Amino acid sequence: MRLTSLVPALFAMSSLALLLAGCAGGSGRGNGGSFTIALSSSMLLAPQDGTPAPVSVAITGTIASVTLSASVVPTGVNLAYKQPGTTGAGTVTFTASPAVAAGTYTVQIDATGGGETATPQSLTLVVAVATVVSNTVDTSLGINGQLKQFMSTSFQPAEWDYQYFLNLPTTEPAQLNTLGPQHIRLQGISQAVPWKANSNPPAPNDWDFTMLDQVVQPVLSVTDNSPEFQIAVTPSFFTLPSPLTTNDPNLALFVSYCQNLVRYYNKGGFTWGGTTFQSASPHPITWWGIYNEYNINGLTPQDYVVLYNAVVPAMLAIDPSIKLSALELSDYDYTVGDPRNNLPTFVAPPASGGVNAQVDVASTHFYSTCNQSDTDMKLFSTIPGFVSDVEYFRQQFALRPDLRNVAVWVTENNVNADFADSQGNSTCNPGQKFVLDHRGTSAFFATWRPYVFSQLAKAGSQELNHWDYDADPQYGEVDFTTGGKYLSYWTDYTLGQFFPVTPSSAPDLLSISSTETATIEALATRNPDGSYVLLITNHAVNSANDNNGAGSPRSVTIDVTALGNYTSVTKTTLDASTDITNGPSAVSLTPAGMLSVTLGGYGTAILHIKP
Repeated sequence: MRLTSLVPALFAMSSLALLLAGCAGGSGRGNGGSFTIALSSSMLLAPQDGTPAPVSVAITGTIASVTLSASVVPTGVNLAYKQPGTTGAGTVTFTASPAVAAGTYTVQIDATGGGETATPQSLTLVVAVATVVSNTVDTSLGINGQLKQFMSTSFQPAEWDYQYFLNLPTTEPAQLNTLGPQHIRLQGISQAVPWKANSNPPAPNDWDFTMLDQVVQPVLSVTDNSPEFQIAVTPSFFTLPSPLTTNDPNLALFVSYCQNLVRYYNKGGFTWGGTTFQSASPHPITWWGIYNEYNINGLTPQDYVVLYNAVVPAMLAIDPSIKLSALELSDYDYTVGDPRNNLPTFVAPPASGGVNAQVDVASTHFYSTCNQSDTDMKLFSTIPGFVSDVEYFRQQFALRPDLRNVAVWVTENNVNADFADSQGNSTCNPGQKFVLDHRGTSAFFATWRPYVFSQLAKAGSQELNHWDYDADPQYGEVDFTTGGKYLSYWTDYTLGQFFPVTPSSAPDLLSISSTETATIEALATRNPDGSYVLLITNHAVNSANDNNGAGSPRSVTIDVTALGNYTSVTKTTLDASTDITNGPSAVSLTPAGMLSVTLGGYGTAILHIKP
């Protein structure tokens, strides 16, 4: 029968050698007989690739001839016996195939002889996923066989969170800098939007960058000094109508607003009402996102093309060196959020109403749910849809030669998109009280984010952007009040460290195969320094009804013989036991052609192999 629980110590074992070196099985007398049996190990690993897994059986006592058998064996596991007869020693060999689900089973070893039966002995049989790594680059994955997806994070300057850096001067922005995100996304909204009024004549207090720059200036000082400033909304004193036309006066106001933002950060500022407004940072802002989630904010696909075609040339007229991110689609609503309802209009030929302005990046957002009651299994099941959407983005932009090299960025990503309204109710589920979804920072996240990272990198995404940095246990990488790290911080930090992507270099994506992909995600890369990185993520749920559950244990054997001889290998694990203060520690393993990892539930193991 299938085990539903297991001694936790079993799953703390991280190598094949440890897993096989369990204590010997017990012994006893059956039916008052004259012999007993003992197993060489109480645990046995049987990979799904058919690698034989033998267990030795020792016979003690006086008996003419003994025959071994096994019962309660999972269907699909084949058995072979070396019968002890009168020798006092025999062997039972288990052989598993991919038809046997990976997991942990209890089987029984029986022995009979001379009309007597020994007390049966229990054996824990671990059916392991078998993974084989090739040294061949898979050019069908990523960007021509390269993993070009870098990690990033986000801030949303507004009246409720602009104080973050002010309140934690001893830890920030150093902690953000350590995380190492590239092109940090800035989305100023509400009272952090700096254009407050359009007085006639212009007045100095029409503009106020104070709240916005309490976040923007520290961000400009860290990592690549190159955030993406998303011009998310219009100033509060006007809105954009639908349908939107090129001669709409509010569009002209928005164009002027965007130009002044570029002047402020990049071109020595601008003068308004006799006052000069100028960024204090020496670092300009190169990357600009044009509007946020137009598809759930009152604009049609054609409206957005009109908006984009008007804004971008005007911004480029101020600074021709800037780069532009388009679309920023919401996936919250699967009708208006489906890129298939948005991209054809955008990528249509300019003569047919499509975009005619510069596009450097096409951006979209991915959340697995907007409902805290959705199960872990349902959340994991959304990830193939993310992959399909990224592939669709790339296919659509390839239809136009001038857009073929546009990168796809995922500029918002987290488990749950829901948040509380002013009455504390769920925004996504009106009438229900909002409840924090802790899967954004629990051990679930240590599986979910690496799974998303791997799948999207293979599909050709070039940025994965966490939403957002300083927040609560649903969204944050660090706690807004204390700056204390969550597991999500270390998950994203670890991915960025082991899969380094820079403008000039990126890891190669190697071919890798596994006997089971329903519960295990595997990724293999070769870094520019010649080292190899293998990611193994366990997304096996323990129960179909689990919500922020613990996951089900999995073991994986990894054949790395194709990588040749190497000098060292370390394993870094992200799971429920990760040290939240100091982060995960690398553990050295013994170099071998066959490696093994065991994850006791939700989690990810990363192996770093150095020649």
